[in-house]
Amino acid sequence: MFSRHLSNSMDSPKKKLQGLVAATITPMTEHGEINFSVIGRYVDYLVEEQGVKNVFVNGTTGEGLSLSISERCRVAEEWVTKGRNKLDQIVIHVGALSLKESQELAQHAAEIGADGIAVIAPFFLKPWNKDVLINFLKEVAAAAPALPFYYYHIPALTGVKIRAEELLDGIQDKIPSFQGLKFSDTDLLDFGQCVDQNRQRQFAFLFGVDEQLLSALVMGATGAVGSTYNYLGKKTKQMLEAFERKDFSSALNHQFCIQRFINFVVKLGFGVSQTKAIMTLVSGIPMGPPRLPLQKASREFTDNAEAKLKSLDFLSCTDLKDGNMEACS
Repeated sequence: MFSRHLSNSMDSPKKKLQGLVAATITPMTEHGEINFSVIGRYVDYLVEEQGVKNVFVNGTTGEGLSLSISERCRVAEEWVTKGRNKLDQIVIHVGALSLKESQELAQHAAEIGADGIAVIAPFFLKPWNKDVLINFLKEVAAAAPALPFYYYHIPALTGVKIRAEELLDGIQDKIPSFQGLKFSDTDLLDFGQCVDQNRQRQFAFLFGVDEQLLSALVMGATGAVGSTYNYLGKKTKQMLEAFERKDFSSALNHQFCIQRFINFVVKLGFGVSQTKAIMTLVSGIPMGPPRLPLQKASREFTDNAEAKLKSLDFLSCTDLKDGNMEACS
């Protein structure tokens, strides 16, 4: 089942990532240094307040590519240490422009006991076809052969337009540890064909566009990785539970309710900076500003987002039940 919790053991065989996964934020001080001291509170908040027990560390939301290699290692270590016996799955994004750096990060993830690694396509000097991209991914995966390996497909940011369906064709022959992909694109034709053409392979199909998750569930998504699950995890889980019990009307209402908030903040300008501001507001844990070149979210944005969250009842922990949309009016 989509929402089944996985048992946590750093020494047991690694399992595929599934269910709801928070794309973690990297907390920072006002001076742009990483604030490691709040990650323990962050873990507890995800588990106890949002019911989210899987994390994707050092990805886009975590500003992974704006961190130094040593910083990325320290962040990964802190999540693994603080998440032990609390989190089910800790997957570390180890993608980098440099193959050697990506391999170093992959080896480090294995050494500290992470549950898997993920890699985006290199996006400055880009791979120009499927075979070239697979050769790059294969070299990274080989640096940590015991860890489940996931491809992080996000063409809007990388500019690498190789279709995921094409990439998956025969990929396990080249990368034995390949377990699935994080699909962060709105092309549901490509996503659907990833699922349809690989039904016998039991890959993890992790959808990364939060506002379209219900559509992806219908297509066969086995999990979801997203930034909004940091603070809307509980609400999203209600949608997943409705979907699993085949209450599609209620699931759709939940998705529409979530979309109302995302649609609102997208119109204001929504990205990593604004995600940090919202998480600080909702959780009470200081996430700090982003690192340059990103700019801190404005006070006006935060005030507007807070008003919208309250109007949707997302700050009161009032659950939607039986498709009731009154709390989302």
